[in-house]
Amino acid sequence: MTSESVQPVSAPSRRTVVAAVGAAGLAVALTACGSEDDASGSSTEQGADASSPAAEGGAGGAALAKTSDIPEGSGKVFSDEKVVVSQPTAGDYKAYSTICTHQGCPMTDLKEDIISCACHGSTFSIADGSVQKGPATKPLEAKEITVSGDSITLA
Repeated sequence: MTSESVQPVSAPSRRTVVAAVGAAGLAVALTACGSEDDASGSSTEQGADASSPAAEGGAGGAALAKTSDIPEGSGKVFSDEKVVVSQPTAGDYKAYSTICTHQGCPMTDLKEDIISCACHGSTFSIADGSVQKGPATKPLEAKEITVSGDSITLA
């Protein structure tokens, strides 16, 4: 052995350990909730799930719904396709992503002409996708649909 002095290594303080665990938990929570940037590039832009009706027919897709399935002045949520189809006025069909623009939560709560996010309370109009109540600041992403006869297809 040499005569050099050895400095003892001290363990981290309790405060350091608690702060590190808290920071790690916060990072996990933020990642799970997503972000506005994540919402705009969400998987809804990549197309429908391979097992969904809209994916079966390729570009034209299989029928998502019949026009009679979409109530006038309201709409219907298609959770698997992450889309809401609405009929704000008679014969005028529109579609929007059901991914909230605030932090990317999926929305399924549709009452009359408003779709709501259960995560943070944002609400959107099914007439034009606009924000009716925040914290979201961006409208819902419009989706392309085709109405042919009584059939509605997600493009």
